[in-house]
Amino acid sequence: MPDLSLFDLSGRTALVTGSSQGIGYALASGLANAGARIVLNGRSQSKLQDAAEPLRKQGADVRLLAFDVTDYEACRKAVDSFEADEGQIDICVNNAGMQHRAPLEDFPEDAFQTLLQTNISSVFNVGQAAARHMIKRGAGKIINIASVQSALARPSIAPYTMTKGAVANLTKGMATDWARYGLQCNAIAPGYFDTPLNAALVADPEFSAWLEKRTPAGRWGKVEELVGACVFLSSPASSFVNGHTLFVDGGITVSL
Repeated sequence: MPDLSLFDLSGRTALVTGSSQGIGYALASGLANAGARIVLNGRSQSKLQDAAEPLRKQGADVRLLAFDVTDYEACRKAVDSFEADEGQIDICVNNAGMQHRAPLEDFPEDAFQTLLQTNISSVFNVGQAAARHMIKRGAGKIINIASVQSALARPSIAPYTMTKGAVANLTKGMATDWARYGLQCNAIAPGYFDTPLNAALVADPEFSAWLEKRTPAGRWGKVEELVGACVFLSSPASSFVNGHTLFVDGGITVSL
């Protein structure tokens, strides 16, 4: 039998932000299947309860932690309280994010500010709150969800592209500051996946046809295909991987 102990997450606890649906939910489910206790996060307690039910039916150990990732004090209070009452957070997956599409010359200022808070500040807020405890223990995994837009750009999403470039560079900064304390801080950059965030694009036959031609794999990604990367970066198998952005994109970033 193959030895998969390097990928075993038994006994570890993983907080996944924005995990009531989409990529966050898929990652939480995958980490649970690898043995981790899961902490689901979102702003709505009822949505988290709905998300937790099928996971628990599958035998997952699930906790709920409702807080707004854009609120610095709320993030710190929630993480500190969980660590004090429920136990340590070994893995922090900063997945929460949003999209807003508009021509750059007409991009609403309020939408720009919301993108900054949701896509960048949240990574700092939750990452720092979790890291403060990890540093004391001399171990921890932080995984930030970046995007192919960390390296590429498309019309109508320039501010989103900016935020995901910042996530990739903040990941490098986390590794530079925190690797010395035993933390591994990395990012996953998904390509185009069939998620609620991309529902309008998935429903657009013209865009889907373009994407299938543009992507060497010739299709949309399935959220389950991100799980392997997340388990790897969460596990002892990645003990000397730091500051890296792992593209899971069907080859779109390497092909003209």
